[in-house]
Amino acid sequence: MVDYLQKKRIVIKLSGSIFSLSDTHVQDSNNYYNIFKQYSDVLINLTSNVQLIVITGGGSIARLYIKFARKLGLDEASLDLLGIAISRVNAKLLIASLGNYAYPEIPQSLDEVSRFMESNKIIVSGGLHPGQSTNATSALIAEKTRASEFINATDVNGIYDSDPRKNNDAQLFEKIELGKLLTLLLKESSMAGEYDLLDIIALKVIERSKIRTKVILANPNNLSNAIQGRNYIGTEVLP
Repeated sequence: MVDYLQKKRIVIKLSGSIFSLSDTHVQDSNNYYNIFKQYSDVLINLTSNVQLIVITGGGSIARLYIKFARKLGLDEASLDLLGIAISRVNAKLLIASLGNYAYPEIPQSLDEVSRFMESNKIIVSGGLHPGQSTNATSALIAEKTRASEFINATDVNGIYDSDPRKNNDAQLFEKIELGKLLTLLLKESSMAGEYDLLDIIALKVIERSKIRTKVILANPNNLSNAIQGRNYIGTEVLP
């Protein structure tokens, strides 16, 4: 097996939508299981040559709990911690699906991410710090671990010039310069919140460390293609 220091290192953010239970999933648990196995099989097949660090989002379950807890009067910092806790539950599910290929613990800090990498296993993390999205956390992990690439797997095809859920004529970028994306994000404040893009903190980290970044459609085959340099559905962010 290739030593972890010699492996290409890739950070993957998996959209929380992958982990969100729908009524269909509740009624058909095998379908939910199969989705997990498809993703874990893709990740496992790459471990011989690639060091993978996967960050799981909280998804609609986290948003539901946060909305409810806010009505109960919970402060914003505590709401952040609630979202982090749910993202870590999702991380636990993925670790279970990966079995012995995954490091069994969820890191609580950037330093723990670095230390766990010595195991030469797939590291799975949820959120780390209040006030930071899992996108920002993923970018910071990519920076800390000197990853060669950061792949943000979302529930849309990539980065558009406007929100595709509101504008049927929205145009998908195959590539976009980071400066242009920053300007676009500032103009369209709903973009990062309503479809899973990269927030300002994540983009600033990507900018300062010149991290190669792709925003892609979350699909097991598409993820595999993006990691292996094949044709994929998504957008490359140019530093």
